[in-house]
Amino acid sequence: MKITWLGHSGFRLEIENAVILIDPWLSGNPMFPEDRRADAISGATHVLLTHGHGDHVGDTISIARELGIPVVGIYDLISSWQTHQEIEGIGFNKGGTVDLGGAKVTMVNASHSSSMEGNEGPVYAGHESGYMIAGEGHVIYVSGDTDIMADMDWMGDYHKPDIGILCAGGHFTMDMKRAAYAAKRYFDFRTVIPCHYRTFPLLEQNADALRAGLPGVDVIEPEVLEPITV
Repeated sequence: MKITWLGHSGFRLEIENAVILIDPWLSGNPMFPEDRRADAISGATHVLLTHGHGDHVGDTISIARELGIPVVGIYDLISSWQTHQEIEGIGFNKGGTVDLGGAKVTMVNASHSSSMEGNEGPVYAGHESGYMIAGEGHVIYVSGDTDIMADMDWMGDYHKPDIGILCAGGHFTMDMKRAAYAAKRYFDFRTVIPCHYRTFPLLEQNADALRAGLPGVDVIEPEVLEPITV
């Protein structure tokens, strides 16, 4: 299994028989070298979205059209795109599980917001979400954009993820200290990978506080387009 950071909250996840692009904001992303776009999307089988904000939706529709692959996510947004953007989609909702090339992807709660830019301001884009992705003997918790929430208690107990991909940049989401608190209190991770940081000066620039708060956990600060093999 390979986990490759695409900058900000974007990841390329190679698991089972799937290559899943998670929140692929490539064009205009300060962290992503646009001349490496082909490398990032090569062989992708699905796009998985946590919510509708532009720094997560990013290149989703163009990638889906270019590669002829489905976009997977909250039913409201996906069904709208299937009608108006004429893309293939797999829409589901919290508590639901879909099979993506042998990887079992379950949608779970997040605490954030979800909208897209409209002509007269923000437009509803379905609820924000996170995912538990099970495959190859691991369960990965992709938090999406969220703060600490009590739901993490049952999510950790029920799904028992050993890998956490956690938003931790602060201002719009948990910061490093809060992410460390959530990980320590609610989960039993072996590996934690921070995201939604370093992109802008407003966000946290390193994971020192996350690492300090999680002794015994392998906290990996990812580098863009450098695969992490698990």
